[in-house]
Amino acid sequence: MSKNIIEIDNVWKVYQMEEVKVEALRGLNIKIKKGEFVIIQGPSGSGKSTTFNMIGCLDIPTKGKILLDGKDISKLSESNLANIRGKKIGFIFQTFNLMPSLSALENVYMPSIFHSNTNSETIKKAKELLEKVGLSHRINHKPSELSGGERQRVAIARSLINDPEVILADEPTGNLDSKTGENIIKILNDLNKKDKKTIVMVTHEKLISARYDRVIRIKDGKVENE
Repeated sequence: MSKNIIEIDNVWKVYQMEEVKVEALRGLNIKIKKGEFVIIQGPSGSGKSTTFNMIGCLDIPTKGKILLDGKDISKLSESNLANIRGKKIGFIFQTFNLMPSLSALENVYMPSIFHSNTNSETIKKAKELLEKVGLSHRINHKPSELSGGERQRVAIARSLINDPEVILADEPTGNLDSKTGENIIKILNDLNKKDKKTIVMVTHEKLISARYDRVIRIKDGKVENE
């Protein structure tokens, strides 16, 4: 049986908004096995985005534990969290988050700069990743010269540059038409089935074309059903 790569154990996240406390997560429990393709769904305000931030080491819980590959990350410093984010997790965002002044190739190998890994081998790998997502002919184009689907494929290639174990995708098809979105889902499915990446996708959409393992529904800051 595959071991759990992500464990969220009784996690609470409380934000202090002036005089008011907002409980974004209220005893959230999630376990994700290595190699799974998991969809996290829920209505607006359910806690999906906060869950994304917790899994992605972008925030720490008010209480509870978050285990990534068996290591408790819930009380680590920001510098340690940043190091884990860079090595363990690849991010794909709805708005692509590409640097407008950089080419597709430069955007893909940019995350390696933060870990002092940029060299000829890294640039070669970035070219191979762009070829993997069908963009070898667009490596010198800037985001403004690319379609929405092409920008998202650049973002997928970028998420893979440091060979992470987990790909965390936040509404990756939200800004795309249905056909382009299906192509993005196919790439994610291939990364899961062929490359054995753990995929966690946060979305409100019904994903008919996705070959996922299970759906976790969140409501009012905790798991409603899965």
